Amino acid sequence: MKSTKKEKGDHPEPTKSELEILQVLWEFGPSTARFVNDHLNQHNRKVIYMSTLKLMQIMVEKGFLKKDESQMKHIYWAAVEEGKTKGYLLDRVVDTLFNGSAGSLMMQLLGNKKISPTEMETFRELIKKIDQKQ
Repeated sequence: MKSTKKEKGDHPEPTKSELEILQVLWEFGPSTARFVNDHLNQHNRKVIYMSTLKLMQIMVEKGFLKKDESQMKHIYWAAVEEGKTKGYLLDRVVDTLFNGSAGSLMMQLLGNKKISPTEMETFRELIKKIDQKQ
């Protein structure tokens, strides 16, 4: 039987557009819809202000954002933690695309993307830490 969103628990899955908004709020903190829209237009893709505002209002209803209405300009902020959200979404990718194997994911990433010597050293240090824990 297919699972429904309610059966997935308290881990909502933001859409691509919702993630773009969350990324702005995680990076810059509490912001107006105008600021978020302007940032998306400059750095992501062209979007209409009213579309951004409506999506942010929907995100409040879904529990992704919170809103302060005490001022003339409403201020929005992320109601979901960046690390937890990204961790959950990454777990879903690993489970869905790599049969639960984080190693397979890493091999795919390392095979598809060039990494800098600094990043490679960071990976080595992380692997050493993991080895020490086992």
